[in-house]
Amino acid sequence: MENGALSGIRVVDLTTVLMGPLATRMLGDHGADVIRVEPTNGDSTRNGVPSRNPGMSGFSLNLQRNKRSLSVDLKHDQGRQALLDLVETSDVVVTNMRAAALERLGLGEAALNEVNPSLIYCRANGFATDGPYGGKAAYDDAIQAASGLAGLFTATNGRPTYVPAVIADKVTGLHIVQAVMAALIHRYRTGDGQNIEVPMFETMVSFNLVEHLRGAAFEPPEGPFGYERLLSPARKPYKTADGFVCLLPYTDQNYADFFRFIGQPELTNDNRFATHNARVTNTSTLYDLIADAAQRETTSTWIEFCDEVSIPAAAVLDLSTFDQDPHLSQVELVQVRQHPTEGNYRYIRDAVIYSQSSTELRLHAPRLGEHSVELLSELGYSEEAISNMIADGVVTSPT
Repeated sequence: MENGALSGIRVVDLTTVLMGPLATRMLGDHGADVIRVEPTNGDSTRNGVPSRNPGMSGFSLNLQRNKRSLSVDLKHDQGRQALLDLVETSDVVVTNMRAAALERLGLGEAALNEVNPSLIYCRANGFATDGPYGGKAAYDDAIQAASGLAGLFTATNGRPTYVPAVIADKVTGLHIVQAVMAALIHRYRTGDGQNIEVPMFETMVSFNLVEHLRGAAFEPPEGPFGYERLLSPARKPYKTADGFVCLLPYTDQNYADFFRFIGQPELTNDNRFATHNARVTNTSTLYDLIADAAQRETTSTWIEFCDEVSIPAAAVLDLSTFDQDPHLSQVELVQVRQHPTEGNYRYIRDAVIYSQSSTELRLHAPRLGEHSVELLSELGYSEEAISNMIADGVVTSPT
């Protein structure tokens, strides 16, 4: 697809698991030629279950789309050289391998910058390398704990809790995409490449402090740390007569309409609820009042009323039934596509809507090493050289 915003940009994907592959998938969705460089036994996510064929897990079908796969042993001199040859022809390298491991392979920043001085080299890791935590192993749960995200739940349910999603990986993945695109613009303006470090820990601490720094934003503090409304144990979906619903009156007018609907219009002038700041201070009392009122009506009644007066509200979606949601169905966020080897599968399109740029599916998730021969040929390797590399186990290609 020629009208992708990153059409003509080549990205070498040296990432594993979810954070990095999500970022490179997004770059691929925007038209970049993403070359996924995998070990000869494949990335761990390939071998998850369920799957229809070995190495093609359901987890990877969307994560690895819009990429070409080069399967190579980077510990072998020929494999390392093949990667350096690829980097020489590329614009961006994205990796979440540890710096020490990359240096041992001879693939650190200096080595790659030497073969391609205009390269944008983006390395994501758990913690910034110049701090005392630099080099520590990190996965999503560890970063949720270290960044304070898990600890925020202590205020709401009495103990630290993990968000049931790999949120640190996904938030950091978005920052990788932002960083790479900013660096591409910088290179367009100046001609200079650069090295980028995206640390998960710092990214998530910054993410969590956006609303919770509050009064502690001032030095000395002018108020308590933490956004009271979000830290109230009463902040949760409300039980209705037949289910659960989010009811979120926010403005003064929202609350006037809400109090009128529940038959208590006098609360509009109650000092505890008359202003936004008063409502934040009295969050728990207010939310308990809403919870009591919510039980008197059905979910559909609440949604109908709230839509009429523009109060934000939503029924609680059971994510496993997303395909029954009328809005999601109409906008076709999830579509059924046919993979060449895996059959029909659910393709999750990019949610952003552009008037000009395309983020359409160009390539289904590749089999391990599906494009090894093609890519090495593009780099100038002869058929004999490629055959020898396959025979020696330096490169794998599906039969």
